[in-house]
Amino acid sequence: MKMHADRPEGANAISRHAPEGVIVAGVEHRSSVLVPWRGEVQPWGLDRFEALTEASFEPVLALAPELVIFGSGARLRFPSPAILKALMAKRIGFEVMDTPAACRTYNVLLAEGRAVVAALLFERGG
Repeated sequence: MKMHADRPEGANAISRHAPEGVIVAGVEHRSSVLVPWRGEVQPWGLDRFEALTEASFEPVLALAPELVIFGSGARLRFPSPAILKALMAKRIGFEVMDTPAACRTYNVLLAEGRAVVAALLFERGG
């Protein structure tokens, strides 16, 4: 799905998403990624939901967002609260949705000027 929204100059808007990946600022990413509101898009190193751990969100903490949108893959799945305790301890907001919805929501928040990170899971294999 192609997506267009007004956004602050230099912001990392998601211009397209598909089951196999996203396009951010004109660059295609075909694996799980962290998309911060500013700065570099980062590979996330996850290829399945079951591999998610508390350590998976350490790179997100380093970005110091006010809000994280977690795209859990093709379907909605919620991580264990124990996995999210570091985010909660730092009072970082956290929303869970399937990855296509996370892409759309991220762009809306980005257009509002929010310090948001999209943590997008694209599963590979079994």
